[in-house]
Amino acid sequence: MPDPDVFAVHEAACRDGALSYVDPTTGFQVFTRLGLLERGQCCGAGCRHCPYHHASVPMESRPGRIQQPAWLNGRASDSEQGCGLFWSGGKDSYLAYRSLTRANDHDEIVLITTFDRSTGQIAHQDLPIETVVAQAKHLNAPLIGIPLHSNLDYLDHVVLGLELMPSVGSLAFGDLHLEHIRSWRERAFGEDARTEHLNLKFPIWQIAYDILLHDLAASGVACSVSAVTVADEGINVGDRFDRGFIARLAPHIDAFGENGEFHTEISF
Repeated sequence: MPDPDVFAVHEAACRDGALSYVDPTTGFQVFTRLGLLERGQCCGAGCRHCPYHHASVPMESRPGRIQQPAWLNGRASDSEQGCGLFWSGGKDSYLAYRSLTRANDHDEIVLITTFDRSTGQIAHQDLPIETVVAQAKHLNAPLIGIPLHSNLDYLDHVVLGLELMPSVGSLAFGDLHLEHIRSWRERAFGEDARTEHLNLKFPIWQIAYDILLHDLAASGVACSVSAVTVADEGINVGDRFDRGFIARLAPHIDAFGENGEFHTEISF
């Protein structure tokens, strides 16, 4: 994988108008964004700085090859009523999706997933990006994959992904009740000139767990624990997440794992 400083080297090369730079780890010449723009189209090689959102990389190969944001399933329309839903593959984002669907005030819901470029894993959920692609296909929902590189700012990554849906009007999140996370999102997106025009939605914010559990059960979708961060609490990867699971939890464990105790995966 690229050296963590390689993107700083790339940006410096672009500021100098260079069409390529020397990779500090391998010594190979690498095309800059400017050099690739001179080619006029995506070559399909999965280039590190592809400015074309990997348009010529076969869709089925993209999860393991993209280094910049790209469509991983379908493609959104140009509707200004489109909503981008940040999707983790777990229960919270799925319940947010169901809530948005019921509201029926969007022409289209586009799933947006960030993942670690070096591992292909979705943070916290410990799910491979391929799992989320399969979920999007089942839902017949457009999916944008945003690979995260270690030394680039998170919002910079997201903004690059949003270029794929320039007419989007809102962004939605599956946050439940953690005030500091919601506040960070509102501050980060609301104070950035690139995203301040977007309407932020929190469709399951402070909805009672009992209501959410009822909705999850009504969906008929299986939900299981995908990652555990607490030891000796009787929570195991693969446990089915349902009322019985919650009944067995110790009192200090949040029923939905909101303090990071565990994370989940939905399976169709």
